[in-house]
Amino acid sequence: MTHGSSQDVRGRGDADDPALATVAPTAASAAAGTAAPALATAGDAVVVDEGSGRAGAVQPRRKVSWRARLARDRSLILMTMPAVLLLAVFAYIPIAGNVVAWQDYSPFLGIADSQWVGWYNFQRLFVNDAFWHAVGNTLLITAFQLVFFFPVPIVMALLLNSVMTPRVRTTIQSIVYLPHFFSWVIVVTVFQQLFGGAGFVAQRLADLGYDGFDLMTDPDTFLVLITMQSVWKDAGWGMIIFLAALSTVDPALYEAAVVDGANRWRRIWHVTLPALRPVIILLLILRLGDALTVGFEQLILQRGAVGVDASEVLDTFVYYQGVINGDWSFAAAAGLLKGVVSLVLVLGANKLAHLFGEAGVYKRA
Repeated sequence: MTHGSSQDVRGRGDADDPALATVAPTAASAAAGTAAPALATAGDAVVVDEGSGRAGAVQPRRKVSWRARLARDRSLILMTMPAVLLLAVFAYIPIAGNVVAWQDYSPFLGIADSQWVGWYNFQRLFVNDAFWHAVGNTLLITAFQLVFFFPVPIVMALLLNSVMTPRVRTTIQSIVYLPHFFSWVIVVTVFQQLFGGAGFVAQRLADLGYDGFDLMTDPDTFLVLITMQSVWKDAGWGMIIFLAALSTVDPALYEAAVVDGANRWRRIWHVTLPALRPVIILLLILRLGDALTVGFEQLILQRGAVGVDASEVLDTFVYYQGVINGDWSFAAAAGLLKGVVSLVLVLGANKLAHLFGEAGVYKRA
């Protein structure tokens, strides 16, 4: 440190570190009963007079130019470039194709030569009974699974977290998340062998004198069936996220709760669940964003068994209207409307999370 009339007081980072947000008072200022100004922001330096030990003016640090930042972070930029290109090619550039929703699009003419029809396809959409039936089925499935599927990974994580033996915990975790790697074809086949008309359960019930059991072709129980399939396939995978959140909880909090006389349920309520709350809210917001997406492959595989009335959702409606019937513009209008509504749901749920003091998907500036 050089001698002179003043000196810079900084934190542990260097002068170019933009993350430096606070400046600690010096020993001289502390001895004199003064402190560095609390108005110093990131990138600022507080000048302290050596004679009096009093803090002087806050001097802003020199900002790093974008060329310097580019040179500094070039390795990280090169590492992320393939992912950015992949996302741009397959996610963002195709968004431009949504213009066919305002056209009478024909694949033989292309986008440039297809006739523009304005909002006609959206008008057709709002008066189409099949579209509203698909919307109703989609929302019904979403609401049912939000109640009977979304809490299952949380409960499984709480139960598995209470298992103290690491070997038993690892074994159970490996077993329950293994079905996540199965395709929906395998999942539906397994359920067909168990709950179909000639499946294991039907044969056992037939031995007891109960004939006619076939869960796989009953439209009235189709909602329960697809929820059971989703729980078996994805609940174990979702549990991993909550177990990761629980691993960050300080064991001293549980020990303090035990000392205060809290039983197991009190420890879960006052220690475990508050630790999981940010993750629960984040996943809930993301689930609301997918409220109109309830599993295309799962439903289309079982469409023929239970019928259109029970299995038609927005994704299958868009597929059959566009790919099968060739009404590309009408299907594009339905898909675009679904995307806009999903975006509104995510933004609204994220805003609601901010009102309750949570970070949500992204933090406020």
